[in-house]
Amino acid sequence: MRHFFATAAVGALLLGAMPLNALAETPKDQLVVATTMNNILTLDPAAITGRETVQVLNNIYDTLVVLSDKDRSIQPRIAESWEISEDRMSIRFHLRKATFASGNPVTANDVVWSLKRLLTRNLAQASLLKTRGFKAEAADKLFVAEDEQTFVLNLPQPDDPNLVLMVLAQNGPGSIIDSKTALENEKDGDLGAGWLTLNSAGSGPFTLGQWKSNEYIILTRNGDYWGEAPAMKRVLMRHLPESQSQRLMLEKGDIDVAYSLQAPDLKSLETDAKIKIESTPGSGFYYLGVSMKDERFAKPKVREALRYLIDYEGLDKAVMPYYGKVRQRQISTGVMGSLPDPGYKLDVAKAKALLAEAGYPNGFKTTLRVLSEDPFMKAATAIQNTLAQAGIQAELITGSGDQIYGAMRERKFELLVGRGGGGQQPHPDNNLRALAYNPDNSDEAKLTNYQSWRTSFYDEKLNKMIGDALVERDPAKQTKAYEDIQAYMEEIVMSLQPFSEVVDTAAFRSDVGGMIVNPWLSRFEGITKQR
Repeated sequence: MRHFFATAAVGALLLGAMPLNALAETPKDQLVVATTMNNILTLDPAAITGRETVQVLNNIYDTLVVLSDKDRSIQPRIAESWEISEDRMSIRFHLRKATFASGNPVTANDVVWSLKRLLTRNLAQASLLKTRGFKAEAADKLFVAEDEQTFVLNLPQPDDPNLVLMVLAQNGPGSIIDSKTALENEKDGDLGAGWLTLNSAGSGPFTLGQWKSNEYIILTRNGDYWGEAPAMKRVLMRHLPESQSQRLMLEKGDIDVAYSLQAPDLKSLETDAKIKIESTPGSGFYYLGVSMKDERFAKPKVREALRYLIDYEGLDKAVMPYYGKVRQRQISTGVMGSLPDPGYKLDVAKAKALLAEAGYPNGFKTTLRVLSEDPFMKAATAIQNTLAQAGIQAELITGSGDQIYGAMRERKFELLVGRGGGGQQPHPDNNLRALAYNPDNSDEAKLTNYQSWRTSFYDEKLNKMIGDALVERDPAKQTKAYEDIQAYMEEIVMSLQPFSEVVDTAAFRSDVGGMIVNPWLSRFEGITKQR
């Protein structure tokens, strides 16, 4: 517990609050957030990974547009307005008058520089534009500053401009950096990378005050922010990976928000009137995946049998609260063309009949890989039990992300319970590129970003349907195309069977208002405290 108390004392000191033993309530104008910072390795927008880092950047950097936390519609941010060209090959943005925290004006040249830098650095976040055809060598043609307040984005290939806007709404690929400040801190041609790892150069409502790796991040209100001033003068984000520690501190009032609570601790807080628990739609799915390299799972009847060996309802009630909600299709609920679930239920007799048709009347032995943490372990154990009822004896192989997903990326697995499938951009293509599209099924292609490639699933007709739907210009026809894709995927029996759609859950003090739970959309500028 030494680390726990040390960090609490640091938090009290940094906030200018009372000593630890006097902490009963956080200051009215300062927010204290508990989260997990293991994945926060840099704050350079081009190099970040993970939703926890996006959550930090959402408060420091602006993007051209944002997704509404209410309905995920595209809303203005630094761009006050925009127009999509008639041929849908360019988007013209009109920037508002704003300044960076440095006092430098936000200009179209900063937008151009930020996007060029993203592709030049060619790190994790660049893939979101590269998969849409953007290349560093063509950047001068793709990113154009017509004048100080007008930025034009030219698309490198036919696409759905609304999906491109959704990508630009995400901090990381869409972060607008103060180019002058970054270049003033450039070393050896690194485009300010070293400096931006530990410092900020944005126009958001907060600036980066201090960051101590795996201990805390302090955000300070930006006095030059173009929008309404946040009610919070300061935000302290603390690294508290232990769920129980977060719960105890939330109960005592030492923290305002807990983002990394496990189900048992969330359950214990449900009756506390001083605490609210909120779940909101997240990104991606929990699924049972198979490798098509295995001759048994290459048979559609075997994959179909697996559909009926998942107790969807039982998992939803016993395992998935706070983590997910039942979902059996591979397109997120509520996005364009999303169809209701087909209604699969646990049906051992039907599964046995399908296995017999496939040539396995007595089942078979296999392995089932899973992360050694909840809810994965509990879900996998439940699926292991229902598989056994049909004669499929699945030996659990547990481990870390590198061990479990690493085997999947190397195409060396049989069955796997995992999580993934896009959804950060509320567009069906975002799900389908992650879960269904596979342009090259060869081992040499190493298309590890595509889960269909990881599972060795390839269907040429499906690839074409996904490509055609993306560029369909008639909204009604595009919606119908995505409905047809889902029907076709049910017919061919995909290698990934979702059983739950991810939800994000957080607990917070009941006098905290303006909370946005989804970490991809979360911003602290609207937070208030009624105390």
